[in-house]
Amino acid sequence: MKSIGPKTLLYPTPVMVVGSYDKDGKPNAMTAAWGGICCSVPPSIAVSLRKATYSYGNIMESRAFTINIPSESLLKHADYFGLVSGKTEDKFKNTGLTPVKGEYVNAPYIKEFPLVIECALKETIEVGLHTLFIGEVKDVKVDEAVCGEDGQPDIEKIKPAIFVPERRTYYGVGAFLGKAFSIGKK
Repeated sequence: MKSIGPKTLLYPTPVMVVGSYDKDGKPNAMTAAWGGICCSVPPSIAVSLRKATYSYGNIMESRAFTINIPSESLLKHADYFGLVSGKTEDKFKNTGLTPVKGEYVNAPYIKEFPLVIECALKETIEVGLHTLFIGEVKDVKVDEAVCGEDGQPDIEKIKPAIFVPERRTYYGVGAFLGKAFSIGKK
């Protein structure tokens, strides 16, 4: 093994779009890749944002956010959400996407994205350049078109993207490999 030093490298890194409202009720969204599930009970998601972002202040004030998972076909919009600031740009107007007021938290979600998670801010932790926002999941919404026969979200229909930090590239999700908590028994 070759050492390449400390880096922000972990596979896969999800592409998540974080939705929030500013103090005037204007919807905003920003792309984040530093995050994931952090607890089962209560179900919770953690996402790290820099204090310099517009979303940081929005979440600190509203105590809520959404996690929106784009499909591959909407990746261009997700990338845009990470390129400009909601302080100076109306990202929803510029992309033509639709903000929808969350049912369970005071944060918008993106109607066109196939998977949406509404989170109430539970805790923040300062971690160097970033602040870790831990949100308790209050609801998960899924487009019925991306559900399997069992009614649950189907990753092959959602077609989420992953981010490769050291190369600054996006990839799709690969093929089915086996059932978790099962293939290791053989």
